[in-house]
Amino acid sequence: MKRFWLLFSQSVTVLLAAYFVVGTLKPGWLPQRGAGGAVAVLEAPATNALVAPAGSFRLAAQKSSAAVVSINTSKNARRSPQQMDPWFKFFFGEQPREPQVGLGSGVIVSADGYILTNNHVVEGADEIEVVLNDSRRTAAKVIGTDPDSDLAVLKISLDRLPVIVLGNSSSLQVGDQVLAIGNPFGVGQTVTSGIVSALGRNQLGINTFENFIQTDAAINPGNSGGALVDINGNLLGINTAIYSRSGGSMGIGFAIPVSTAKMVLEGIVSDGQVTRGWIGVEPNELTPELAQTFGVAADQGVIITGVLQDGPAAKGGMKPGDVVTGVAGQAVHNVSELLSSVAALKPGVNAAFEVQRPQGAATLQVAPGVRPRPRQTVE
Repeated sequence: MKRFWLLFSQSVTVLLAAYFVVGTLKPGWLPQRGAGGAVAVLEAPATNALVAPAGSFRLAAQKSSAAVVSINTSKNARRSPQQMDPWFKFFFGEQPREPQVGLGSGVIVSADGYILTNNHVVEGADEIEVVLNDSRRTAAKVIGTDPDSDLAVLKISLDRLPVIVLGNSSSLQVGDQVLAIGNPFGVGQTVTSGIVSALGRNQLGINTFENFIQTDAAINPGNSGGALVDINGNLLGINTAIYSRSGGSMGIGFAIPVSTAKMVLEGIVSDGQVTRGWIGVEPNELTPELAQTFGVAADQGVIITGVLQDGPAAKGGMKPGDVVTGVAGQAVHNVSELLSSVAALKPGVNAAFEVQRPQGAATLQVAPGVRPRPRQTVE
């Protein structure tokens, strides 16, 4: 009997020791019971809102999304006196009389109420309403537009405005992570993520001056004018266009770099317009046929097929047949790059143009003029 109790006490001691070890090292292995005998479920501790989980873009989205707004536009139906003509109605049908509405996005870039968006979002609009992320609504005024870059500057009059921080688009590299923020299809503010797919995209036929950031972050109709931000929530570009066969995102979106947007913003706010350089030439893509026609041995650059008489280029000594290979120290490979490089020059200040001629290479000093503004269509 004594031996039995000794064996029993040793077994209990071992079991209690095992229970203590498991309860200390692996408490999840034991059933947890709360008040009333109910099994208590183990829950993860509450996450600090200021500390994002690994791999999360929460903080970047929170930092930037408040400064991204929705833009609702309305364009009154244009009525022609001919619309009352029965023959006009017979051939062209009843013309719509309801106002046309549009949808886009914008980014608040100043506590004074300045907003950057796309020109095509507000072009021709009679009324513009801005809806903030905190649900405030207000009318907006167009301060200026720049169709050549498809940018526009609006202004609203509200207090306590959230302002986005401008980033450095020049430091971007292919593969960098980015977020696109806007109001696609009017469903409400949406954040999508992706990477920088390419830089310096041009010759797309979208704008006069093209230097797009390409991204695979989902961009859809309604995102135009919204923000492309880095993982710190800083503005890198203004979402502008997509390549799509269906009308929806196919992973190819384009944004205007913030460096271009900042130049346009400063020009419109300070001068009411964007001042760009202009030299008065007719540039063409360099082809073997054109090179042979002008007798120049060059395989890279832009060939000049026409020079405006008494224009800035002519005064600087540029001639038809010159192949421009560099502007102000920057290499030039195509017409789009030449236009962008010249547009960035300060009017009236000499800039070095590297050219290739039949006689060899030469450097010309050309003082750009002010690029003429596009003619406005009168309705």
